[in-house]
Amino acid sequence: MKTPRPSIRDVGNGLEFGMMVFSDMKNEIQIKFLADCPEFIPQISKWFFEEWGYIDPENSIEATSERLRLKLNKDKIPLLIVACKDQEILGVLELKNREMEEFPDYEHWLGGVYVAPRARGVGLASTMLNWAEQLANSLGVRQLYLQTEKHDGGLYARAGWLPLHSILSKGVEVLVMMKELDR
Repeated sequence: MKTPRPSIRDVGNGLEFGMMVFSDMKNEIQIKFLADCPEFIPQISKWFFEEWGYIDPENSIEATSERLRLKLNKDKIPLLIVACKDQEILGVLELKNREMEEFPDYEHWLGGVYVAPRARGVGLASTMLNWAEQLANSLGVRQLYLQTEKHDGGLYARAGWLPLHSILSKGVEVLVMMKELDR
């Protein structure tokens, strides 16, 4: 399935970002900014904490929620995009600044890619990834970095991301990858 390109346009007071991702008569999944649907913060906080946040003993679901509230942007990084159907969140992805202190020169990062288990296997993560790349490009980002626990690069390698480093980060072996964005 070809991944739809996002509809992004400058409307004077920021970027307008919106498009149906998958659509048929029974199913409509949309990509939105978390800033447009902050009611999803509790679910995202739970997902992030259960997937990665528990690694830091100082972290909590509440602290994760507070950090997400600081990223309710639409026209600058950091920001989050969500995939939802009706009023239900199905996935999330984050664009952030300088994620790993080991690489202070790597400015823009993609992370927090999470798809609810029941929504996996239909290309949602790939679609969100494509949208994030397009959005970052529209915001002037030229290189985007990420870290993954998949040492073969998984989804990201298939989407054209290049491996840069394997590193132990916070007790977890990760692969740092990079993608040059089109202009």
